[in-house]
Order: sequence, then C-alpha cells, then structure tokens
Amino acid sequence: MTDGAPGPAPVTPAPPPGPVRRWVLGARPRTLPAAVVPVLVGTAAAHPHFGAYADAWVAYAPLSHPSAPVMVSAAPSVSGWVWRALGALVVSLAVQVGTNYANDYSDGVRGTDDARVGPLRLVGSGLVSPGAVKRASLIAFGVAGVVGLWLAAVTSWWVLLVGAACLAAGWLYTGGPRPYGYAGLGEVFVFVFFGLVATVGTYYVQTLRLGDPTVWVAAVGVGLLSTALLLANNLRDIDTDVVSGKRTLAVRIGRRRAGWLYVACVAVPFVGTLVWGVAGAVWLLTDVRWVSRWALVGPFLPLCALPLAVAPVRTVLGDAKGRALLPVLAATGKLQMVFGALLAAGLWAWVWVG
Repeated sequence: MTDGAPGPAPVTPAPPPGPVRRWVLGARPRTLPAAVVPVLVGTAAAHPHFGAYADAWVAYAPLSHPSAPVMVSAAPSVSGWVWRALGALVVSLAVQVGTNYANDYSDGVRGTDDARVGPLRLVGSGLVSPGAVKRASLIAFGVAGVVGLWLAAVTSWWVLLVGAACLAAGWLYTGGPRPYGYAGLGEVFVFVFFGLVATVGTYYVQTLRLGDPTVWVAAVGVGLLSTALLLANNLRDIDTDVVSGKRTLAVRIGRRRAGWLYVACVAVPFVGTLVWGVAGAVWLLTDVRWVSRWALVGPFLPLCALPLAVAPVRTVLGDAKGRALLPVLAATGKLQMVFGALLAAGLWAWVWVG
C-alpha cells in the first residue's frame, strides 16, 4: 500500500526528430569517415605529382621507384588537383550516403529493422515512407554518377566501370533478390570498395597511375578500419539479425570470434604503421640526400591515434551485447578519422622531404 505516496514518474518518450534531422540521422553520419578517409589518404599519396611538386619528384623518383618512369606531363596543376580531390570526395560521400539509404530501404521493407537496438532507421521507425527513402538513395547515387562522369572525362573512361561497380555494390548490399550483406559478405565489400577502390581510385584520378606500392599498402589499412566500422555495427545487431534471418559475418562466426576479428582489423593498421616507420627510417638513413626529420617522423604519426582504440577494443573484448555496444560505432568512426588524417599527414611528410 502506498497510501497516497507518489509512484514512479511516467517515462516520456523522446519526440521524433524533425523533417531535416531525420534525414541526417538516416544518412548515418557516424559511418561517413569511411568515405572521407580514403580520399584524404589517396590525395596525400598523390601529392608529389601536383604541379610544382612534380619537379622535385623527378629527382627522387629513381630512388623510390627505380623501375617505374614518372609521367610528369600527366600531373595536374594545383587547381586541377583541388577539383579532382573535391570530385573524389563528393563521389565517395554520395556512394556512402546512397548505400546507407539503400540499406535503410531494403532492410525496412524486409522487416529486418522492426526490432532494432541501434540508431534511427527511417523506414523501420515509420517516420519516412519506403518510396521516399528509395528515391533519396537513387538521388545520392545519381550525384555520385554525375560527378564520376566528370572525373572520367578528365582522366580515363575506365573510371566509369569502377564507378558503376561501386553503385551496384552499394545497392546490392541489402537489396536485390540475393543481398550479399545477408550472406556474410558485407565486410568483404567494405574492405574492397571503401578501402582499396576508394583510396587507390582517388590516387588514380589525380595521377593516372596505379603502380605505387605505398598507396596500396595505405589502402589496406584504410580498408581494415572501414571493416572494423561495419563489424562494430554488426556486433551490436547480432541478436536482432538472428531473429530477422540476416546472416551477417558476425552472426555466422559468433560474438566472440567476431569481436576478435574487430580487434584484428583495428590492430593491423597500427602494426603496419610501426613496420613502415622502422623500415622507412632505416632506408632513409642509408642515403643522406633523403634524411629529413619530417620524413623520419611522418610514418609514425598514425600511432598517435592508438589511445582512441583502447576503449572500443576493451568493450568488444568484454561481454557487452546489444545497446551496450552502441558507443563502439562512434568510437571506431572517430578512430578511423583521426588515424586517416594522421596517415595522410605522414604520407605527405614521407614523400616531400625537400
């Protein structure tokens, strides 16, 4: 008996987001570092070919790439570099946003998002109609297509084929009759398209070259952190994905193994950075013409992001499930952004030592 004592205060549900904010949340801003970082890193790796830098690169090219001639005549001007970098960024962001809306639409109409524990989904929440979300996805893909067409016109028409593959992969992730995201292949898609393709593609549209091993190694690190971002999302959703029949990689291999895979995707880029720094320092010190404190320090810069990995790794290696894993996605996105910015700075310092 309470005899008039006040009971617990009723829980007031949070008001739904407004018309603009719901679309911003539906674009999944925490995943956007996966689109920005490849462009930063690819541009940094390409910068020796820009305008005035190209003259200095000729002097160093025989040392860094003795078997690959440098096509200085193909180097864009500084203004051309800026426009190509911005174009690559727009394409990358548009593909990411379009993929996120396409995923929202496809999962929503399948009922996969009916019992979500993660951030807002437009269709699953009932705030936006499936048709509107589908149109938003197609508009984003259309922006990527138009800008990609311009990049192909000023570089190579092969860029269109790569762009078409990116758009198809974005839609078929959870769309179409046999979505590969439901078959546990989402991590492969992210590694390939938001790691290798986005990073090397950015480098290519600015240099017309594919053979520099540095950008490929950097692209692997970028791709692994993008994969960790998706794993953070799929680890959180294991229980609801099992109920809905979505067989992500995390569902297939289980919570514990998926957690260790996340840790590996986070750890390998840092290990690679350390190896790059040590090997690069030894190599640079063998030729006094290349010795520069910035060139020596540059490869080690991404290690400064290591403290940001501690909290999400600790959470993933614990027993957290569902909502308890929500902070991991935001922390992984922050880690990827900081690591990518430092990697880009390191690449810039590594190549330009004059």
